[in-house]
Amino acid sequence: MTLSDYIQISIGLMSIFSPFVAIPIFISLTSHSSPSEKRDTARTASIAACIAGLVSIWIGQYVLLVFGISISSFKIAGGILLLLMSINMINAKTPKAKNTKSELKEAQKKSIKVSEIAVVPLAIPLIAGPGAISTIIIFSQKSDTIFHLFMMSIIIIAISSYIYLTLKMSSYISKRLGITGLNIISRIMGLLLASISVEFIISGLLTVFPFLGR
Repeated sequence: MTLSDYIQISIGLMSIFSPFVAIPIFISLTSHSSPSEKRDTARTASIAACIAGLVSIWIGQYVLLVFGISISSFKIAGGILLLLMSINMINAKTPKAKNTKSELKEAQKKSIKVSEIAVVPLAIPLIAGPGAISTIIIFSQKSDTIFHLFMMSIIIIAISSYIYLTLKMSSYISKRLGITGLNIISRIMGLLLASISVEFIISGLLTVFPFLGR
């Protein structure tokens, strides 16, 4: 794989992780927290998302083998999931795959204890949800070399740093961009995500039904 391939993977993963979608919820859940507690929450959430991503890179393929799931089938299923998420993002809505109303209500009850909301629901499933995990596993299968897995790990660590900085500056970003600005970013990320999801579906279908490519 070339450098341009890894740049495309980085852009794709940044669009699916998209901490900008989590900013309104992060601000809401940490509204009663001190600045230091907000930083701790952002740090813990980004580390948890990083760990989830690294586990998906190194173990995800073996999970598929255990359940007898082919990467082609996983691409189709993951592509459909991402497409549904992207439609919500284009409509400036938080994807339902990332959280539910009941999960947010439970999180609001725990919001006084920062340590309880950093991992769930902020890191998982709000930032590193099913769509992100499935995307990471699919991208990890693009090459079977150890170098590729290490490159994927570096990308995940870099994106985790980006998530931390975004959440840390969430109040500033929210004030500067406003709801309209955040929605515009969400729509752009949703459009990129829709394109990636279509590529996954097409790639999976061409492998399962090779005659479609003739």
